[in-house]
Amino acid sequence: MNHAYILTLSCPDRRGIVHAVSGFLLQSGGNIEEAAQYNDHDTGLFFMRVQFACEQLTQEELRTQLRLFAEPFGMAWKLHSTESAMRAVIMVSRDGHCLNDLLFRWKSGMVPLDVRAIISNHRDFYQLAASYNVPFHHIPVTAATKPQAEARQLEIIEAEGAELVVLARYMQVLSNDLCKNLSGRAINIHHSMLPSFKGARPYYQAHERGVKVIGATAHYVTADLDEGPIIEQDVTHVDHSATVDHLTALGKDTESRVLARAVQWHSEHRVLLNGHKTVIFK
Repeated sequence: MNHAYILTLSCPDRRGIVHAVSGFLLQSGGNIEEAAQYNDHDTGLFFMRVQFACEQLTQEELRTQLRLFAEPFGMAWKLHSTESAMRAVIMVSRDGHCLNDLLFRWKSGMVPLDVRAIISNHRDFYQLAASYNVPFHHIPVTAATKPQAEARQLEIIEAEGAELVVLARYMQVLSNDLCKNLSGRAINIHHSMLPSFKGARPYYQAHERGVKVIGATAHYVTADLDEGPIIEQDVTHVDHSATVDHLTALGKDTESRVLARAVQWHSEHRVLLNGHKTVIFK
């Protein structure tokens, strides 16, 4: 029986890497089904994603062989089986458009996720979670209780073995410690009108200024608020006739679509970090 895997790697660029990787997989009994690579001439780094089938070696045997193969190249690499969906925890506050969209896509088989839990600082979506048979954890957050609340959040995330945490309009700033704990596995979504229209009612501010573009940005979470490596962005053009309600509806739809694409690419291991940027093999 063939088992399918995804290998992602990065290393200093040099001649013959693609040939070497292909040869290694051939010798290991692998059959390449999809491959993409990128040479970053600014940093001198090489990035690659390979999906392959293999029946000759087990996953642990492949890992052992990969360690030996990668060392001379100075490679950072990850090997993932495609047979199990990525475990995820979704965090949300009181705007449910992104949560609802992700849950629908998950149950429809559109994204390879295994949603293990929903965490919220409000009770608004416990019924939605129940309708999808997902455990709902209500953890209120105040300035005084934030350390304890985040400790409980992290406890749930780790207990569920989450490889991905999605901040689906979770309107609390994460502490530096929690950001570090979730480094590389937490994705946030926000409107792209920052920093022009900060704070509450951004679409009202945008309407008053007569904006012509409504956008959204999905990025990895870092301690630098809303400045993590960008995964996906999109915009919707508007004109003078758009009302505040119209702008808000368009913004929510754009946020949902952008977050869904970012989550899908991450869950398919298509996103590789490149310093403060990302390489995405679509």
